[in-house]
Amino acid sequence: MPAPASPSTARAINDRLALRLLQQEGPLTAGQLKQLTGLSRPTVADLVERLAAAGLIAVVGESGEQRRGPNAKLYGIVADQAHLAALDVRTESVAVVVSDLLGAELARASVPIADDAGTGPAVEQAVALVERAAKEAGAEQLHTVGIGAPGLIDPATGELRDSSGLPQWHRRLVAALQERLPARVIVENETNLAALAEQRDGAARDRDTFVLLWLGHGTGAAVVLDGSLRRGASGGTGEIGFLPVPGTAALPSATDCEGGFHSLAGGAAIARLATEHGLTAESTGSEPRAAALVREAVAVVAVDGASEGAPAGHGRPAGTDGSPRPGDLDAAHRFLDALADRVAIGAASVVAVLDPGCVVLGGEVGQAGGDVLAARVARRLARMSPLPAEVRASALGGDAVLRGALLTAREGAQDELFAPPQR
Repeated sequence: MPAPASPSTARAINDRLALRLLQQEGPLTAGQLKQLTGLSRPTVADLVERLAAAGLIAVVGESGEQRRGPNAKLYGIVADQAHLAALDVRTESVAVVVSDLLGAELARASVPIADDAGTGPAVEQAVALVERAAKEAGAEQLHTVGIGAPGLIDPATGELRDSSGLPQWHRRLVAALQERLPARVIVENETNLAALAEQRDGAARDRDTFVLLWLGHGTGAAVVLDGSLRRGASGGTGEIGFLPVPGTAALPSATDCEGGFHSLAGGAAIARLATEHGLTAESTGSEPRAAALVREAVAVVAVDGASEGAPAGHGRPAGTDGSPRPGDLDAAHRFLDALADRVAIGAASVVAVLDPGCVVLGGEVGQAGGDVLAARVARRLARMSPLPAEVRASALGGDAVLRGALLTAREGAQDELFAPPQR
């Protein structure tokens, strides 16, 4: 039999339980904490006093359901106990969000990074962006910074590995942030963070096992099995851009994913496919052009009200009430069909190996394609694989990386702060 926990260990466990409940449920009275934790009234009174003395919780109001007095006090986590930052590091830009300990957004900013900026200037732009956002948020200092970046994360050290094709400033940025900011810095692959966000707040909220197929400027995949993110022996789980697939002119190499799935479903490949079908669209803000093209094609199909395989012009009369012309509609259908053919190849490979039961089409393109693209991919996948797999569209799109980075920063900060000194 395991030895019973010592009094100090039991106090730490109870404190963490109470803090997690306050994080999930919001402000609670001592009586509500007693009911939710199952602890005795004296034990709850002790932990409330202990957490308040540590500066982790404070009285934030009174419960309307209670009589006025000590039992009516509502206790909540002190949100400004720590400030956090989340970064989404792309090859051509950096975006940052600063929040309090509970995840409430206080500031958001982004900056483009030119290809010819040089390593030093690019790093300085990114670090200065974080510092400005923290100042705007009123944060004297940041406690934890979560970073989502493309490339491999060494599972032994947690550091971003030197990956071919990625700018050198990516690796230098982590060290620069650690030097300039008195903060803990956590780095994770961008697609992995997107999967965590989709599982917590997005399309995979009800799934413990699923694969997120990232479709944006580049391609990638994140694997969640039995509730746990899988990174692999070298941190490379999900490098689906290198997957050899039919339909390309060459094979990928150890240093170049051209010829792999990336050549079929990367942003540039999707844009070329749209051009072949005579489609055009203007991207807005930081949205990849591929996503704008997919969004336009989906809008054309949606206005017509036609389903896959229906003849052009099915639905509203062509050219009236803003409905698409027959040529536009036919081109949109053919483009989405061709894109679904490509995406299904990658999805089928993942399903055959992992049998995840659910594939989320993530990233900006997955979100732009929505249910229209997801349904097309699902039909093709059903024909290609004997293993059932639901296909869902991303609910968060490109914003999933920032959300995932912020979730990671919150978890890291709370793990440290929610461990009050033992007495």
